[in-house]
Amino acid sequence: MNIPMKNALLFVLVLGLILATGFYRSPNVALGILNMGLVSAIMAIGLNMQWGYAGLFNVGVMGFVALGGLTTVLVSMPPVPEAWAAGGTRAFLALAVGAAVIAVAVFLWNRPPKGWPRTAVTVAVLVGGFFFYRAVFDPAVLAIEKVNPASTGYLGGLGLPVVVAWPIGGVVAAGAAWLIGKTALGLRSDYLAIATLGIAEIIVAVLKNEEWLSRGVKNVNGIPRPVPYEIDLQKSPEFVERATALGLDPAIASTLYVKLGYAALFLIVLLVVIWLSERALNSPWGRMMRAIRDNELAAAAMGKNVSARHLQVFILGSAVCGMAGAMMTSLDGLLTPTGYQPLRFTFLIWIMVIVGGSGNNFGAVLGGFLIWYLWIEVEPLGLLLMDTVTAGLADGNWLKEHLLQSAAHMRLLTMGLIMLVMLRFSPRGLIPER
Repeated sequence: MNIPMKNALLFVLVLGLILATGFYRSPNVALGILNMGLVSAIMAIGLNMQWGYAGLFNVGVMGFVALGGLTTVLVSMPPVPEAWAAGGTRAFLALAVGAAVIAVAVFLWNRPPKGWPRTAVTVAVLVGGFFFYRAVFDPAVLAIEKVNPASTGYLGGLGLPVVVAWPIGGVVAAGAAWLIGKTALGLRSDYLAIATLGIAEIIVAVLKNEEWLSRGVKNVNGIPRPVPYEIDLQKSPEFVERATALGLDPAIASTLYVKLGYAALFLIVLLVVIWLSERALNSPWGRMMRAIRDNELAAAAMGKNVSARHLQVFILGSAVCGMAGAMMTSLDGLLTPTGYQPLRFTFLIWIMVIVGGSGNNFGAVLGGFLIWYLWIEVEPLGLLLMDTVTAGLADGNWLKEHLLQSAAHMRLLTMGLIMLVMLRFSPRGLIPER
């Protein structure tokens, strides 16, 4: 069997598994897996750009996904006029003061001559600026968070269409990646991993605690959707008539229609991302990135600016992850900062890239679909397996209780087994880099 045929069969197999889920569980579950598989595939492509193209060990994917989710709120949610009147202008004025203080401190630090007077002046500017910033910022934040805290208590957004938030989420993540990359990309691979993981945790901590910006742990719900609401479809006589003509219940048909709409939008984005990433990978730029990945010293000796290229691909990959994060938040319809966990939004994406095939965009897509399918389906299948194995044991038996309770951990066990098997028998992934 030739390689293209094998790769096509792998995709057919994974899509067949998702299709089979629609028969033995429900079409609603299958479409849910498909939609999150599309989003996960985009995230995997973003990480593949960093690791597969350039060998950058980024363990902070979660932070860029979270920034994309925050951007969806800031762009698509309606503004809260009362909160803006209470302290919105003062809060942004305080942020501008903080940025100005940092800029002045950097300017003073770079001015000659070196010595203790320069250090003392820089420290004095930072300390004084910090207290002035807090004196302006804290009262503004308290005033904003007191505005109807049960439902708002934050500034809201710009009220733009939610689809606009997807590319803007990528831009915001790219800006954060530039700031992070300027300081962290000079570290070796293991230290880079520690730095990016720590920065991602800082981003999520900010989302959890800055209620004036993202409502913190109170969550933001009611985020606008790019597709109709089910209740609106059920109230439409035309839609009800078409659903009835097809022999479907209008409530079920509305849910399927909405999820198919999401799938169509996400598929368009995925195809565009794949096309652009393939064009880049097969261009002279892509060959240069792989040369830098394989031997930085040789590439530098040939006149390539390794640091600049690392920063460039780090920004591009983070932008793709940020856009995927914005898409996921619009799919969920809410922003839950506590839901951003490294296991789901960093290490699971890494498993997708490794299993699919590092350095191959189609491998990353395959890994995104396959691993997300297993992540969702392994637990109920594990419970079914345990029920079958323990069917002959009496109720209350310690072994039966233990095995049934262990089914909740089947996800973690399965992911570990998959990693071990892949690294042992196919370390380059299901669709290896050519």
